[in-house]
Amino acid sequence: MAFPTRILLFLTLTSIPTDDEKLTADQALQQYDFSVGILHIGVIGYDLSEETGEFTGYLSGTCNFAIDSYQLSYKSAIQGVISLRRIRNVKGVSVKVLFFWLNIVEVIHDGGELKFSVGLASANFLVDNFYESPQYDCGFDCNLLDTFLSSAAELIAGVVPTLFIFSTRGVSRFLGKSF
Repeated sequence: MAFPTRILLFLTLTSIPTDDEKLTADQALQQYDFSVGILHIGVIGYDLSEETGEFTGYLSGTCNFAIDSYQLSYKSAIQGVISLRRIRNVKGVSVKVLFFWLNIVEVIHDGGELKFSVGLASANFLVDNFYESPQYDCGFDCNLLDTFLSSAAELIAGVVPTLFIFSTRGVSRFLGKSF
């Protein structure tokens, strides 16, 4: 094997992506010219067939939040077929319109807008609204103080019983009595 051929073979083999180099879900969306904000924070993985565009995105759980006057719901797994500027056959994402939940079946990136279709009807939104990902269960209207307080409350709820048990054991050992 000639020297230049070995170098070419080496460069070819080293440029093949490994599982460790898999793109993030955000990077994969951007390859198809979609903003990261169409998925909320909480994507834990995805499968994508580059040949067919079929994908499944795995979220940390079901999620509901509001954007503008719309209530959105994501299931823990969402599916579809992605191609440049188009996602079709979407499953796992729905929107509440008046009193009814409708499945979003297609998303098209057209110029400066994203068109979300539920079949016969659709709604257009500026792409600028999707540069950031919404947060799990609060969307874009998250109050950081409320988030901090709820996280602190969960932490305290887990720690206080432990402290109580520890303190009663410590007192019983100190006094020589059991409680």
